[in-house]
Amino acid sequence: MAAQLFNRIGQVGLGVALVGGVVNSALYNVDGGHRAVIFDRFAGVKQLVVGEGTHFFIPWVQRPIIFDIRSRPRNVPTITGSKDLQNVNITLRILFRPVPDQLPRIYTILGIDYDERVLPSITSEVLKAVVAQFDAGELITQREIVSQKVNDSLTERAAQFGLILDDISITHLTFGKEFTQAVELKQVAQQEAEKARFLVEKAEQQKKAAVIAAEGDAQAAVLLAKSFGSAGEGLVELRRIEAAEDIAYQLAKSRNVTYLPHGQNVLLNLPTQN
Repeated sequence: MAAQLFNRIGQVGLGVALVGGVVNSALYNVDGGHRAVIFDRFAGVKQLVVGEGTHFFIPWVQRPIIFDIRSRPRNVPTITGSKDLQNVNITLRILFRPVPDQLPRIYTILGIDYDERVLPSITSEVLKAVVAQFDAGELITQREIVSQKVNDSLTERAAQFGLILDDISITHLTFGKEFTQAVELKQVAQQEAEKARFLVEKAEQQKKAAVIAAEGDAQAAVLLAKSFGSAGEGLVELRRIEAAEDIAYQLAKSRNVTYLPHGQNVLLNLPTQN
C-alpha cells in the first residue's frame, strides 16, 4: 500500500511539473518602453499591439516580436552637392522612435530592422533636395534655415513609414578640398587687400601732414618777414637776449668750470645796435 501511495504522489508531482513547464513556456514579458506584436502561423501578423506586462501566447502557433519604442539616436552621413556645385559632407543626428499603433504594419513591410531600411535612404533624399537650394556660403551663414527645412521635410517623410523624429540636428558640415583651399586663398587675398588699403591711407595721411606742415612753415616765414619789416633788428636782438639768458641759466646750474676763448662767446656773433 505504501509503495502504491508513493507512486501515486510521484505521478501527481510529475504532472504538476509538466503543467508548470507548459504554462511557463506560454508566457512572455514586455518590459517598460517596449511593445509586442504577435505573429500567428495561421492568421499572420495580428493587428493588436501588446503593451507592457506578462502575457500568454500559444506555443508553436504564436510568436511575440518585441519592439523598443523609446527614442534612439542614429548618425546618418551623406555626401551631396550645393547650388554652386560644391561637394558637401554633411552628417545628421536623428532621434527616432516608431509609432506604437503602426508596429504591425512596420513589421509586415519593413521588418524588425526598419531603421536600417528607412532612415539612410530618406535622409539622403531630403538632404540632397534641401542642400541643392543653397550655395556653399549660404549653408554656413543660413545654417538655421537649412536645418529647419531639413527638419520639416524629413519629419514629413518619416511619418509615411510610421516613424516619429524627436530631434534632428546637423552635427558635421564640411566642403571639398578644392573649395576649402579657395576659401583660404580668398581670405589671404582679403587680408592682403586690407593691408594695401591701410598703407595707402597711411601714405595719404602722411601727405596731408606734410602739406599742413609746409603751409605752417610758409605762414611762419610770412609772419617773421612782417615782424622783421616792422621791428627791424629788434626781434633778432630779443631772441639773442633770450638765448643768452637760457645759456647763463644752464651754466649756473653746472658744477663744471667753463673756459671761453678770449674775444668769443657762446652766442652767435650777431652785430649789435650802437
